[in-house]
Amino acid sequence: MRRFTFLFISIIVLSMSACAQSKKKHTINKTDSEWKELLTPMQYFVLREAGTERPNSSPLNYNKEKGVYVCAACKTPLYQSQHKYDSGSGWPSFDRAIEGNVAQDTDYKLGYARTELKCATCGGHLGHSFDDGPQETTGKRHCINGVALDFIPKK
Repeated sequence: MRRFTFLFISIIVLSMSACAQSKKKHTINKTDSEWKELLTPMQYFVLREAGTERPNSSPLNYNKEKGVYVCAACKTPLYQSQHKYDSGSGWPSFDRAIEGNVAQDTDYKLGYARTELKCATCGGHLGHSFDDGPQETTGKRHCINGVALDFIPKK
């Protein structure tokens, strides 16, 4: 019985340790003044204050080149071009993120729950996720502020 108890406890401790390690993510912490030096005023408004740019204002909304979209603040790769699509919303839209690089949170700013998307590395606000994306893929629409992204074309 003692062996069984010891084995059971060991398995629980090891599985909890493995889960804790897999959720560990390096984060970038800067002061507001450091972010203001690094970002344009509009990037700061969107990424650090969870603002929203005007629809159809980002050239990235119309970008059809192959490459990767990275966080404008910390350069973490967030979205691959093959997962971008024209949602008609006025913002760059993707049906999925690069696994582990986009975090989700709940936003109640409009009085109801929305799924907020943030850079998992620096915590910058990217946009929101909706369930009206392409049904033939994930059914998700990651509606992203273009100013929160930089594009790196494929070589």
